[in-house]
Amino acid sequence: MTTPPVLKLVRGGSAPIPQVREVDWSILMARAQDGDADAYRRLLASITPYLRAHAARCHRNLSDVEDAVQDILLTVHAVRATYDPARPFGPWLTAIAKRRLIDRLRRQGRRQALETAFEPTHETFAEPPANLEHMTQMHEIAAALDHLPSGQREALRLTKIEGLSLKEASAASGMSVAALKVATHRAIRRLRSFFSGGSET
Repeated sequence: MTTPPVLKLVRGGSAPIPQVREVDWSILMARAQDGDADAYRRLLASITPYLRAHAARCHRNLSDVEDAVQDILLTVHAVRATYDPARPFGPWLTAIAKRRLIDRLRRQGRRQALETAFEPTHETFAEPPANLEHMTQMHEIAAALDHLPSGQREALRLTKIEGLSLKEASAASGMSVAALKVATHRAIRRLRSFFSGGSET
């Protein structure tokens, strides 16, 4: 059995970025595409620190960093079949991460003019691990998505994974903007509950 990839930190810039292990990650993704669930779990666990380091360069708020990582991993999960094992994994992953981070920064810029920023002190969970450590157990993301009602799953896919605006998602899904907002909010709440060990189904 192949040992898990070992990440090395490369110093430079404002934050260390774990070095991309092209061959190891490419092999794990190829195995995951062939249905190897263990390889997929190892890949997600391995790339999470790399993605977190990138997200930390764009966000100062720890919850924003973790939310950005979740967005990227959701996208990786949704488009994993598009990866070509004959090509380098690093550029494919980095391109996805950059797009998702840019999308998030644009959305935040639009919201900041209208809303008060959501801070960790506003969270209702009793312990930080409910939102941070437990949420990073990304090998469970597929199961969590599969347990969402179809309407919530579709709303989450359109607004969070594909990054459509509410108006665009409404046109694509046939749902009203208000219904999309509610479905997306409920989907996120269910995912948070799932990863924090809550009982909500």
